[in-house]
Amino acid sequence: MSSLYPNLLAPLDLGFTSLKNRVLMGSMHTGLEEEKGGHEKMAAYFAERARGEVGLIVTGGIAPNRAGWGAPFGAKLTSTREAKKHLPITEAVHKEGGKICLQILHTGRYAYHPFAVAPSAVKAPISPFKPWKLTSKGIENTIKDFVRCAVLAKQAGYDGVEVMGSEGYLINQFIVSKTNRRADKWGGSYENRIRLPLRIVEDIRRAVGEQFIIIYRLSMLDLVHDGSTWEEVVHLAKRIESAGATIINTGIGWHEARVPTIATMVPRGGFSWVTKKMMGEVGIPLITTNRINMPEVAEQILADGHADMVSMARPFLADPEFVKKAIQGRRDEINTCIACNQACLDHVFKRQRASCLVNPRACYETELNFIPTKNNKKVAVVGAGPAGLACATHAAERGHEVHLFDGRNEIGGQFRMAMQVPGKEEFVETIRYFKKRLDITGVQLHLGKMIEVEELLLGNYDEIVIATGVVPRIPKIEGIDHPKVLNYIEVLRDKKEVGQKVAIIGAGGIGFDMAAYLLHDHEGTPSVVPFMEEWGVDMNYQTGGGLKNADYSPPKREIYLLQRSTGKLGAKLGKTTGWIHRAILKKNRVNMIAQVKYEKIDDRGLHITIDDVPTILEVDHIIICAGQLALHPLADALNKANRTCHIIGGAKEARELDAKKAIKEASYLAAQF
Repeated sequence: MSSLYPNLLAPLDLGFTSLKNRVLMGSMHTGLEEEKGGHEKMAAYFAERARGEVGLIVTGGIAPNRAGWGAPFGAKLTSTREAKKHLPITEAVHKEGGKICLQILHTGRYAYHPFAVAPSAVKAPISPFKPWKLTSKGIENTIKDFVRCAVLAKQAGYDGVEVMGSEGYLINQFIVSKTNRRADKWGGSYENRIRLPLRIVEDIRRAVGEQFIIIYRLSMLDLVHDGSTWEEVVHLAKRIESAGATIINTGIGWHEARVPTIATMVPRGGFSWVTKKMMGEVGIPLITTNRINMPEVAEQILADGHADMVSMARPFLADPEFVKKAIQGRRDEINTCIACNQACLDHVFKRQRASCLVNPRACYETELNFIPTKNNKKVAVVGAGPAGLACATHAAERGHEVHLFDGRNEIGGQFRMAMQVPGKEEFVETIRYFKKRLDITGVQLHLGKMIEVEELLLGNYDEIVIATGVVPRIPKIEGIDHPKVLNYIEVLRDKKEVGQKVAIIGAGGIGFDMAAYLLHDHEGTPSVVPFMEEWGVDMNYQTGGGLKNADYSPPKREIYLLQRSTGKLGAKLGKTTGWIHRAILKKNRVNMIAQVKYEKIDDRGLHITIDDVPTILEVDHIIICAGQLALHPLADALNKANRTCHIIGGAKEARELDAKKAIKEASYLAAQF
């Protein structure tokens, strides 16, 4: 055991079995559950995490019946035939010395299909379908379906199940009066409303016996109005323990909650205080969760008595060897989850296969591998941004001689600017990771000098990769060269001074980032208490759901965020995080204006027309965030010299800055050399 993390790496005795450490790989739906051949791909995916020494794995949510599907033809476990398909998964995990539980998830009114059911016919704000009210017989059948699913999971070789009772899914919907308006024995009083989870746990325990893990995912903080009170949560936890649960896992927030719970702006371990409140109330182990992405964070949470175990989900997409690297004292080699959601949750909610922005191999373990080369090549990679770093390190990992060039004196490219934005501080971890990878793989790094085409031609390179990124696109507006005008690079990278009244031209991702940057003082990473105050989370838990009035401090600047096109600003932001960015700007009173015609810029400011009405924004500065242009003059020169090269990342296609696409392109290219 590493002396660095004595609490994290200590075994956990569950009585009938023991976990090798205190790390749970939390449940994540990946989309492999529904793919043809997906179970074999999941076997490789989970086996790699088991090989990485995680203590216990929980699968993505599997429905106990068709009504519980997240969407039509979603993953379910209802028959012996379906159970047999899971055998490759459990066998692969056990072969690597791991343990794995299947999560039983009934989505209730969150189901994205017209056959959704719920305790009452109350439509969810995030679903287009109004659910059908379950009959008493329907409830009894649903309980039987949960039990059948658990029995089948045991037959399939799983070490246990996790009963999903949080995040606003079916069981959670029964518990809270907001969604349970029944007048029978399943509604009304709190005792009646918790009858469903208690029956499910009791009946599963009776059916599977004592030597089978039952994790209950308890909503400890609903973050919706009229949610459970703290007293009710504690009462349910004690009853769940008595019903036969082995472990209680913490659930934070319903999916419809308007408080960020896992996005990058949430402080690391920001919700472990909730689990700490429960410590001592029950005798079974408690797991805490959300935004725990490095071993020292997890270790501190356990050392401070916030929980008995920690759950990390997305960090195991980013790095399957997270625990092994912690055990071996290789913390600086961990590919850290930056909580961007771009390739994981955003993909799943669009019914695409999940992966990871910083690790495109996640969920593609059978398809993307960096096999040692039998044909060593000399490779030049120009540009040390995310695409260039990924390509260079993977190519070198395979055994090629790689030279990486960049005109600046530091690596990181656009990530260097992104990490200046509040809520994107985690991007520094990716730069740290790649810096270490350069050392380990032996990439020869050449910084501080722009390489010329002649040097590339004379270098006898077998492969040349152009990853020089993008430059800001400057729109054609009269007066665009006025001293009031800055572009986003001058502000974020060069730290040009910006006045108190600002107009931002361009309301894509960069425009939103710029507004967020200008609204904040940059005094380090976010801390828990200010975050909770800002988003109206009651850490004293005096109200049902744990909400209170948010504490809004006066905005630092007066900002106008402008776009030419019609429609909602930020419409193309991330599916699971866009609402957060819009909410931040709205509460800071940013003026968001669409369908703007830019006329000219002069000493008075920015002249625009809105709905045929001329207006002057008398601002101190106008910041250009109006897209990018590909930057590859080297590629053009090489082509003229009849020398082929590979163009990747922003240099290939300069739309919105897309690190996900850039790193993926770079990784696949390196795998082909």
